[in-house]
Amino acid sequence: MIELELPWPPSVNSYWRTFQGRMIISREGREYRKAVQVLLLQLGPSIRQHATERLAVLLQVFPPDRRRRDLDNLGKALLDALAAAGVYEDDSQIDDFHVIRRRVVSGGKVLVAINVMEESCSS
Repeated sequence: MIELELPWPPSVNSYWRTFQGRMIISREGREYRKAVQVLLLQLGPSIRQHATERLAVLLQVFPPDRRRRDLDNLGKALLDALAAAGVYEDDSQIDDFHVIRRRVVSGGKVLVAINVMEESCSS
């Protein structure tokens, strides 16, 4: 099991931008990826242990304020950042994904728990 505390991610609504007719990750999205990579580098190489396994992911999200938010908009930037940091190869490995909204905390944060699946639909 991996447990992480990560900063509040950008919404999927601000994660993508169009540039010269192509969809690219926004500056905010690239900065978030970099911040996650820096945090995970501090934890050492053991954090990159789920290269190819099927995974279950639980996100406990602590919003930065009381604004209305769609929980399904939070996962993309966070899951992509974890893949870019080498925690797993690709977020298509995730067979079980849950998001729980928690209380508001200053600045917001996300607690991430990643487990290897005992059984999965792709076995």
